[in-house]
Amino acid sequence: MKLAWVAGHRLFGRRYVLPHPVATALEHVFGEPVGSVTVIEHSLYARIHPGMSATTRPNRILLSISGSEFVANPDLLLHEYFHVLRQWGTGRLTRWRYLIESTRLGYWANAYEQEAREFVAAASEGYRRYLRNLNLI
Repeated sequence: MKLAWVAGHRLFGRRYVLPHPVATALEHVFGEPVGSVTVIEHSLYARIHPGMSATTRPNRILLSISGSEFVANPDLLLHEYFHVLRQWGTGRLTRWRYLIESTRLGYWANAYEQEAREFVAAASEGYRRYLRNLNLI
């Protein structure tokens, strides 16, 4: 039997649909569609990762927080979408590679995390500027 619902909610959380302007701004920054990425808010799976607001899998972002908190934090938003689109999406990131990298170097020095932080540092202002031009922030 497949357990899909717990107290009226999906076992792993609820799907969150990005506001259209946010999705448009992400597509502008990444230069590709983001609609294939599923965002799950209040994910029980994400909550088992202590101290983390999100975790990713191929085409999926699992949040321990709400979707509205996620989109209100542009750096986190860009960071997680980078993992999904540029790392999982290209096949460079796998669970085993991430685990090995984290075991060798720790979370902070993990090359996948460093690369995502570097992307955010370079792309954050462009994302914010695009939203400002839409009069959203």
